Amino acid sequence: MNLLTEAITWIADNPGQFNRALGQHLLMSISAIVIALSIGLPLAIIIIRSRLMATLAVNSVNALRTLPSLAILAIMMPILGIGLWPSIVALTILALPPILINAYIGLRDVDPDAVEAATGMGMSERQILRKIRIPLAAPAMFAGLRTASVQVLAGATLAPFIGGGGLGDFIAVGIAGMNQSRLLVGAVPIAILALGTEFLLGQTERVLFGERRAA
Repeated sequence: MNLLTEAITWIADNPGQFNRALGQHLLMSISAIVIALSIGLPLAIIIIRSRLMATLAVNSVNALRTLPSLAILAIMMPILGIGLWPSIVALTILALPPILINAYIGLRDVDPDAVEAATGMGMSERQILRKIRIPLAAPAMFAGLRTASVQVLAGATLAPFIGGGGLGDFIAVGIAGMNQSRLLVGAVPIAILALGTEFLLGQTERVLFGERRAA
């Protein structure tokens, strides 16, 4: 409890430094999620038309899942250097697998009877996609967003290793200086952010899709 009190006291005494790190952490995480969504969702729509493309895309992103977060960050360093942008790229790679795979599975596994009925009504492929597949796949897509958001918020902890900044800076300083209270300055807010995001997105998912999931 004393360590936590010391951490809270440090935050109160250094609000500018803490808020700057918090802002960097959120900027990296949100940017990575937005970029991953802008890549993953259109790609999922494209690959449902081709089994070969789907296999290649899904296997590729599954391979990314096997890489530890720190390894992804390390790979980015010789390619893009250090700083905020390489960290965002690395976090985007971390976010892409759950977003792409959930969206693809959701679109692929839409009730074939619904698609057949829409085809019988004379709908085009684009209309079926917009009015049938995407609405029915929305719960799976949202679940992918929920998973990716938590993973990215946690993964951003390692961004300081390539100069990305964020709340992970406090953890790195705390470990380097054997200062546990400084470590908690970064670790506790990151845990709160991850748990809070999981809870809020979980509640949103229940509100938006609860009845559909129950059905």
